Amino acid sequence: MAERKKRKTKGRVVLKKGEQLRKDGRYMFRWTDGNRKRHTIYANTLAELRAREEGVTRDKLDGLRMNASLISLNDIYKRWVETKRGVRDNTFQNYKRTYRLHCYDAIGKQRLKFIKKSDVKRFYNALVEEAGLSESSVDNIHTVLHQVLQMAVDDEYIRNNPSENVMRELKRAMAFKREKRRALTQDEQKLFLDFLYESETYRHWYPVFAFMIGSGLRVGEVTGLRWCDVNLERGVIDVNHTLVYFPHENGRCMYNIHSTKTEAGTRTVVMVDLVKKALMMQQDYLRKNEMNCQVQIDGYTDFIFLNRYGAPLSQAALNKAIHRITRDCNNQILTENPDAELLLPHFTCHTLRHTFATRACEAGINVKVIQDTLGHADVNTTLNIYGYLQSTTSIGAMHRMGVGECRTCFTGFVYKPVPEIRNFR
Repeated sequence: MAERKKRKTKGRVVLKKGEQLRKDGRYMFRWTDGNRKRHTIYANTLAELRAREEGVTRDKLDGLRMNASLISLNDIYKRWVETKRGVRDNTFQNYKRTYRLHCYDAIGKQRLKFIKKSDVKRFYNALVEEAGLSESSVDNIHTVLHQVLQMAVDDEYIRNNPSENVMRELKRAMAFKREKRRALTQDEQKLFLDFLYESETYRHWYPVFAFMIGSGLRVGEVTGLRWCDVNLERGVIDVNHTLVYFPHENGRCMYNIHSTKTEAGTRTVVMVDLVKKALMMQQDYLRKNEMNCQVQIDGYTDFIFLNRYGAPLSQAALNKAIHRITRDCNNQILTENPDAELLLPHFTCHTLRHTFATRACEAGINVKVIQDTLGHADVNTTLNIYGYLQSTTSIGAMHRMGVGECRTCFTGFVYKPVPEIRNFR
């Protein structure tokens, strides 16, 4: 049999198996993968083609998929959405919203194989410098992006995760300043509660905000609380679920009932005097206005803190109310005394949880008691947030926790720990 004539370039260079010189002068390389699928790459020169062939060979040896160069980051994200499990639904919804808002139309459109560490760095830098996002916001984006890219590594589309350690390097380079969590001072707390109680416009907000200051519950735990979860006679609150309000796939915001944030979040909290009286005040308010819960959410109803439509409050509604209250309170003070130094700062409803913990620290309460009351799974969480207060507070009994004398009758804290009803239901 005659020997097959070898193909050559115009420069008499012998072409390898799979290589071809096209009529338009470009070079082409074809091969078949393990699934008997044909692939083709092109180049303007033979040297460029063979450099790309070496990349194909490395990918084959490393077990990478041959179609990786055709896959975008968004393609992997869609697969990640389909397979992601093990997180709470509202957390997962936040992940998806974060990615679609910040990544989908930016880095998400890039071909996965060509995303390098420098690309991720530039993306994060742009989020900070151009979009003006905070460290925590970029950190949230990184949490999602890192998971999506890690799936690409696990599925053998890329060798390494290009986002690895990028956030750590960004924090060091940007030298982000972390402010300590803000709590209302005792004077600010007194001013806030006094203004609410004495205001005809805002007095109906007093029970929920006094309850939050006196209980330390998370916002979703407060808004999802039902009358069957509280026992005024025994003075305990049974925290066993949380209410979330977030946009679903159809774009509409909807309520859902979820389990508490952690296992430690399912707990029994002892009422202080402020909380008891706030609940009694809420009972009177609902009765006088003939208000009843008009909704059922995942089988739960009879919620305590309602809006005018008989539905539970949301975090957004509470924060908007605080903004209006702060504005009008400060305007009233400045009208009476333009040189007044005591004004309400900018804060959110989550600040009231920190306010509770700060009052407890100031009263010298044991950090373990604070941890149990707040529902932290790890005492280090409590120490990291409030530990700095422990060394600056005087030792005192829990009943000292309060705001001092006030013009309302719902201000005093009287904390009575009752360990034996810890598992009350």
